[in-house]
Amino acid sequence: MSPAELLERAPGVGGGLPGAALPHRGDGDGDSGPSRRVINRFGLWLVLATLSMMFIGFTSAYVVRRAAADWVALPFPSVLVWNTLALLASSVFLERSRRALQSWDLPGAQRWLAVTGALGALFAGGQTVAWRQLAGMGVFLSSNPHSSFFYLLTGVHLAHLACGLAWFAASFIRLRRMAYAPGEDGLGLFAVYWHFLGALWAYLLVVLYVL
Repeated sequence: MSPAELLERAPGVGGGLPGAALPHRGDGDGDSGPSRRVINRFGLWLVLATLSMMFIGFTSAYVVRRAAADWVALPFPSVLVWNTLALLASSVFLERSRRALQSWDLPGAQRWLAVTGALGALFAGGQTVAWRQLAGMGVFLSSNPHSSFFYLLTGVHLAHLACGLAWFAASFIRLRRMAYAPGEDGLGLFAVYWHFLGALWAYLLVVLYVL
């Protein structure tokens, strides 16, 4: 008998009592049915497409401005290496949390999701350290065009990461309250957004220091 059938037959769940409902299921962080899941997923991809277009616009402006005579190459803050590793590792642990939830391992899902949030917060703190490192070198927002783009792009990314951390907090609370049905991918939409932030960060490093 499958886990879903066990839930349906258990007293007080599904068919055990009249009017009782199965635990919430789905991959939409609060969706109540297939149509709501489709809407949530479409809305998320629309947001990500908008963000992508915005950063593509930033990149175009960066490439054009980089050809100017007053361009000064920006030093590479050493903390960015650790920031990048922390953010990439957070995506790995998020995937472990998703697999644990799908495998009915609720303690494991909570544990790995907590690690994801901790690494995300570590990245945010590390970014402020990177700005301080640059300030210690005498490089500020208005120092030169390269520094202006660095502060702008990393600042906008950090703002969206803050939104991701807020989503993480909401997801973690829901997971603790068992609002996501084991065996389902309740963290799916959050994972899409979080992985996008990781990929965007890698893209920004290439733009700022490789192009």
